[in-house]
Amino acid sequence: MGVPPPVSSQSPRFLDQLRTFIRARGLAYRTEKTYCAWVRRFIRFNEYQSHDQLDAHHIQAFLSYLAVDQHCSINTQKTALNALVFLFREFLGQEIPDLNFRKAAVRRKLPTVLSSSEVARVLVRLHGSHRLMVQMMYGCGLRVMEVVRLRVKDIDIENQALWVQETKGGKARRTLLPERLKNTLAEQIRWVTELHRCDLQAGYGSVYLPNALDRKYPNAPFELGWQYLFPARHYSTDPRSGMERRHHINERQLQRSVKQASQKAGINKRVSCHTFRHSFATELLRQGTDLRAIQEILGHTSIETTQIYTHVVGLHERGMVSPIDRL
Repeated sequence: MGVPPPVSSQSPRFLDQLRTFIRARGLAYRTEKTYCAWVRRFIRFNEYQSHDQLDAHHIQAFLSYLAVDQHCSINTQKTALNALVFLFREFLGQEIPDLNFRKAAVRRKLPTVLSSSEVARVLVRLHGSHRLMVQMMYGCGLRVMEVVRLRVKDIDIENQALWVQETKGGKARRTLLPERLKNTLAEQIRWVTELHRCDLQAGYGSVYLPNALDRKYPNAPFELGWQYLFPARHYSTDPRSGMERRHHINERQLQRSVKQASQKAGINKRVSCHTFRHSFATELLRQGTDLRAIQEILGHTSIETTQIYTHVVGLHERGMVSPIDRL
């Protein structure tokens, strides 16, 4: 389950204290796991020296090691830098001077996109909820974790809107709800309603709520609106409360299904769940949608992130024709 296990605030362990501090700051659990993993790797690199003995020179050496010896990408190095700056500046309260380290090589990597016919070939090889989830990633521009975390209340069929609440960076947004998926989504909600009724009769029916909302609204975990749109088949134990309840479907199941379907479709591209989000944005750009509107729908903080799709749209779609085609 993608929920943080309990950590005692009185624990003497350094990483437990860091986890407690991260949670007090309200950072996402995935950020917590990423930062703790990099801090652990940094400590091992420095042969488990006490944090009192570590300073900016050790950060510089570690970041240079990642670039020179590990040949990591610039984004990997930036993630490590963010984790260590958070550790020293926020957690330990130490000021960090300007760092001088060997930066990883900057390589512009264009996202993989699929044509509409390729998407159709993948979809025809998917079934059930996995098919609907991929349709939503392609039709609404959702990330994989955004689609698996959707709740029943997030689907507004009457107003043809989809509310994405549990997002990367906590930036909630509204996006498109395709006309083609309205009936399928209504059927999915009816199925979840019946499943929830059976869970309640069996003495279950509670669902995980983020940000301690279950304490503010004690009845909310049992309400239909808060149930996951794509629930797991079986109950699981919440590592924090010890309660046995139904969580959302595991994103790895969907990722495996997408990989298998793309292989069966004979697509020789590196296809992942995120490919459908890239394809969604590229298709909107081909239609002439304003870049700012695409930025808003995707939930990008910076327009520069959205601009990468301008490099993906084909040159022939910009009016360019190869000379050989004029022979």
